Amino acid sequence: MGIVSTVALRLGVPIRYNHVARKCVKIIFSLTNTRQVFWDINMQKAQLLPDVLHTMPTDLSIPTDDGLCQYLENMLMPDVFLSSTDDKRINLSQLAGWNVIFCYPMTGRPGFAIPEGWVQIPGAAGCTPQACSYRDNHTEFKRNGVGVYGLSSQTPEAQKEAAIRLELSYPLLSDSTHSLSLAMELPMFEVAGLKLIKRLTLIIKDGMVRRCFYPVFPPDKNVDEVIAWLSENRA
Repeated sequence: MGIVSTVALRLGVPIRYNHVARKCVKIIFSLTNTRQVFWDINMQKAQLLPDVLHTMPTDLSIPTDDGLCQYLENMLMPDVFLSSTDDKRINLSQLAGWNVIFCYPMTGRPGFAIPEGWVQIPGAAGCTPQACSYRDNHTEFKRNGVGVYGLSSQTPEAQKEAAIRLELSYPLLSDSTHSLSLAMELPMFEVAGLKLIKRLTLIIKDGMVRRCFYPVFPPDKNVDEVIAWLSENRA
């Protein structure tokens, strides 16, 4: 039995009206092909869209040094407790030995829109690639007895989600109340109603800032700068 006759039977159309069934077949194939075309177009668009969460956009604005971190070196870390993604309360002033704290604005999350114009804000984009670069080099830090912490003003819940999704091997610290940022007068910026820390990295020893990297660019290469500095200055 041909496809036209089959469609005629399915539609309850008598065989003598096969011309009606033929029209139905044409309509069905036309709709199917149209849907496939739209699917192919959408897939092509999806492939062309940049992955701003996991890769570094090529047209980022380079941040300039505004001098807001010149005072940080040799500063004692404030006596402030922060929530961490390993369910502890961390006081950076009480950490012994060498530790790296990379501060970043915010990590994006799949399915959630980033603030409008985010990529155009100098130094804003690149948080996930930076976090992953520290994850990928965490074994070397551990081998040399150096602790690693990521820090942002995002909520503990948002950081927990990022730590699990990105499979981070070090904790993220939440300064959602801005207690540490205000105590250290860290440079901040506001976007979409959010007050965020500008990207900077602190290397501390026994609770004192020994080196501050600011501005940090590109974010995913900051870990190389930190490792190089520690190899020359850690005693």
